[in-house]
Amino acid sequence: MPNDIPYLDFIVGKPGRSGSAPIPDAAIDEAEIEAFKASVLAKLALMVGKDGDAATPRDWFVATALALRDRVVHRWLAVSRASYAEGRKHVYYLSLEFLIGRLFADVVENLRLTETVRAALGDLGVDLDRMRRAEPDAALGNGGLGRLAACLMESMASLGIPACGYGIRYDHGLFRQVIRDGWQQEYAEDWLSFGNPWEFPRPEVVYDIQYGGRVEMVTGSSGRTRPVWHPGETIQAVAYDTPVVGWRGRHVNPLRLWSARAVDPLRLDVFNEGDHVGALSEQSRAEAISKILYPSDSTAAGRELRLRQEYFFVSASLQDILSRHLRYYSDLPSLPDRVAIQLNDTHPSIGIAELMRLLMDVYNLPWDVAWQATVDTFSYTNHTLLPEALETWSVALFERVLPRHLEIIYRINAQHLEAARSSGSAEEGQHAAISIIDERNGRTLRMGHLAFVGSHRVNGVSALHTRLMRESVFADLHRLYPDRIVNKTNGITFRRWLHQANPKLTRLLREICGEEVLDDTAALARLAERADDPDTIQRLAGVKRANKKALGHFIYEKTGLPVDPGALFDVHIKRIHEYKRQLLNLLDTVARYQAIRADPGANWVPRVKIFAGKAAASYSRAKLIIKLANDIAAVVNADPATRDLLRLVFLPNYNVSLAERIIPAADLSEQISTAGMEASGTGNMKLALNGALTIGTVDGANVEIRERVGDDNIVIFGLRAEEVEARRRQHGLEASDAIAASPELAAVIDAIEGGAFSPDDPGRFRGLMESLRFADPYMVAADFAAYRAAQAEVDRLWREPQAWGRAATLNIARVGWFSADRTIAEYAADIWHIPLKHG
Repeated sequence: MPNDIPYLDFIVGKPGRSGSAPIPDAAIDEAEIEAFKASVLAKLALMVGKDGDAATPRDWFVATALALRDRVVHRWLAVSRASYAEGRKHVYYLSLEFLIGRLFADVVENLRLTETVRAALGDLGVDLDRMRRAEPDAALGNGGLGRLAACLMESMASLGIPACGYGIRYDHGLFRQVIRDGWQQEYAEDWLSFGNPWEFPRPEVVYDIQYGGRVEMVTGSSGRTRPVWHPGETIQAVAYDTPVVGWRGRHVNPLRLWSARAVDPLRLDVFNEGDHVGALSEQSRAEAISKILYPSDSTAAGRELRLRQEYFFVSASLQDILSRHLRYYSDLPSLPDRVAIQLNDTHPSIGIAELMRLLMDVYNLPWDVAWQATVDTFSYTNHTLLPEALETWSVALFERVLPRHLEIIYRINAQHLEAARSSGSAEEGQHAAISIIDERNGRTLRMGHLAFVGSHRVNGVSALHTRLMRESVFADLHRLYPDRIVNKTNGITFRRWLHQANPKLTRLLREICGEEVLDDTAALARLAERADDPDTIQRLAGVKRANKKALGHFIYEKTGLPVDPGALFDVHIKRIHEYKRQLLNLLDTVARYQAIRADPGANWVPRVKIFAGKAAASYSRAKLIIKLANDIAAVVNADPATRDLLRLVFLPNYNVSLAERIIPAADLSEQISTAGMEASGTGNMKLALNGALTIGTVDGANVEIRERVGDDNIVIFGLRAEEVEARRRQHGLEASDAIAASPELAAVIDAIEGGAFSPDDPGRFRGLMESLRFADPYMVAADFAAYRAAQAEVDRLWREPQAWGRAATLNIARVGWFSADRTIAEYAADIWHIPLKHG
């Protein structure tokens, strides 16, 4: 890799009608262009308050977004009216995260207006691609969970399913990641600082959310005794709606997000007494609920805020659903016929108890009727087998915050255990395992168990994950409810992750596979017929190289590090977590570095190792791994003996927009989680779709990707899930045997432990390395040798461009099944029982 950057010949588009569009339309209607120009100029003047000469790129973005929004609204209202007039069943998707990223390209592409918008803005002297970068990423999610929710919402709209997503309108989202001296630092995101032109505030849609207080048994005039909750605190949830536009603009669904506010935002009496800060305390306490995603739960106050946050959006959403249902239909027992509520992971599982409370306490339904309606309405998606991610709450905290709900959960649990006893499905010794209340080490509520018991269907998100759910975390409940667990393998929206993220590849696929590839992912299979055609492989390689040049330009802009687009781009982009094993990749990086230094004249494959991802603010081990990555990069990238053969890049503040830059440029996709721990993954699907080969374990959706792309077109290594468990039984967490068997691993550990990459603080990573010897639950040491062998196989294949190109081609051709449209069609048929109108 030369020190200068002559290969960074990325050309930024100039204003005007030239330039490439992600999916160009066949013809441009000049009248349509003129009408859109007029609409944008009107919005710029009347809504932004500027003329063209004074407008910034942000101003043009807002004006154009508002002009586009006008075109969406009529369709949105029309399909909403029609769906209720036809009595169609609606899906309500409850998720603490919606990682929607930038919406501009979604709306433009799905309305099929790309060329019209590009031409209109070009005539106004505005470059579309440059203007789009003025839109901030909506900071509403963290990783795969939130991005899946966004993909599934887009697919529901594209398939014409009446649906509404419910979540929280976070003021600051997760956090903005800044890397300073190699360490992650967290800062508040400011995505709403200039407003959000896509959303519609609904100040008239307000619900009271209540906490604390006490429950009193009250005898009514009929002599019936019933519980009455006297809350100690009330805040308000205010709705904001964002339209989600389906493919070709045929259907539009809302994403309704809730913002928290105090009932009395300013205590005027307190203010006039001179306590100006105290007068705002109630508002500050209320607004904390919708300030950030995942407040740290390392403190008691943080845990309480997390619980208040989850209940806040669930209660508001369920009140809204019931209000809407009663507006159109007369009775609540019919709720399951008209409504399907999907719980996206355990965060919204308090919804089981909240719906029961609303049906009984507010609408006076008897217990049995309310319970049947609840179970038939809810379904639950589980996303993890990790115990720490299956939420639990201490009974003491729960009772203080939600006393009425605790009573309801106790009764649900008693009924559930009695049914197990009566049916003989569970022996006496198994009752502790199936109970919603965990009596060990202090009484806690198992929210995953509550979601399971209160739903008619519970789904895993890959075939392996679903099997492990039945065999491990929910094994006892599965024996009690043997038909409840089903599989729905995750999918991704190809509109975002192919059409928008990789327009060059999309144009080539349209040429090879036909225009149908835009609507039917099965058409990608036609590419397989040309997998051995040198011309096709060369053209695909040309697209990949262009994308790598663009990413190289971006890397240089952000880090000052030049990278060679001819090198193998080895990509590991995920949330930083020990089970995702970024550490294993870093150990391989050091081993490769040491090997190159030992024999620089060998036939090395040049590599650019690209990492991106955030660590939870309180996850100190994950943050230390980020520091290790940056310390290794500082040494490796500065070494003249290796820098032409090995580079390491950590790109900060990973989000959807950054993923859209990286994924089309990736050659190798790192999917190396400890087997049995990754539920599915969707990054693996996005990368394979864009022609990256997967190196991975037999985990999550890697299993199904291998089944479809073929054993020769994926590189699999490492212990399987059952072998991981067997090793734990045999060796515990001890890894000294694996280290003793691998001198290469021992040398890597010694180098890191001895301060070779941290000369300013030689002991910085000592504890991290000691854990590999004596407490290695994620099998990093145990899988090291197999991983190194797999990376050698990657090198071998890269040296054969025709073979690599064939494998990349077949990856693209054979992953059409991983469309979110297929996933949603399966949910609609098997869980929600809703017919499709489109697709």
